Amino acid sequence: MNMTPPRTRIQRKNRKTILDAALEVFSQHGFRGATLDQIATQSGLSKPNLLYYFPSKEVVHITLLSTLMETWLDPLREMDPDGDPVEEILAYVRRKLEMSRDFPRESRLFANEIVQGAPRMQTALATDLKGLVDDKAVVLRAWADAGKIAAVDPHHLIFSIWALTQHYADFDVQVQAVLGPDRDPYAEAEAFLRTLFTKLLAP
Repeated sequence: MNMTPPRTRIQRKNRKTILDAALEVFSQHGFRGATLDQIATQSGLSKPNLLYYFPSKEVVHITLLSTLMETWLDPLREMDPDGDPVEEILAYVRRKLEMSRDFPRESRLFANEIVQGAPRMQTALATDLKGLVDDKAVVLRAWADAGKIAAVDPHHLIFSIWALTQHYADFDVQVQAVLGPDRDPYAEAEAFLRTLFTKLLAP
């Protein structure tokens, strides 16, 4: 039985403030480059106050990653095996692109963790992520076998969607530098990716 008392409103507010600050710091500097002092400064709280809620930088990081993993998997979970195959895949592309637009810091946090070898996410990658991707690969393969989409490798199709959508968050500075301030990369990307995947998936 869990005897931990519920958090007060102030405690919930401070935890959220710390996690928001940590997301900003980690997304900019990665785990290795970030410090508790930076997180405390970003949050506007003292370092001892921060340590009251999170005993270490790693605990803050793991808390963020755990929350992020659930958010990151949601768009793929929404792919409906009973829906129109091409439209379901295109909807997944759109949802992933929207996540890059709306949650760029979260995307960079995830990318930094993966680039460093995912030392704090290995279990989640090998279980939650792999399990869901394998389940959806079965759906994609069934659609291909039924002639509803082209015969493409389902795992590499998913990888390509990740690469082509998360790029806009993880390499935002590069995208903005090339396109300039007067173009909307996400509107253009959605139109381009819809055309690309529609042609790729045509049986």
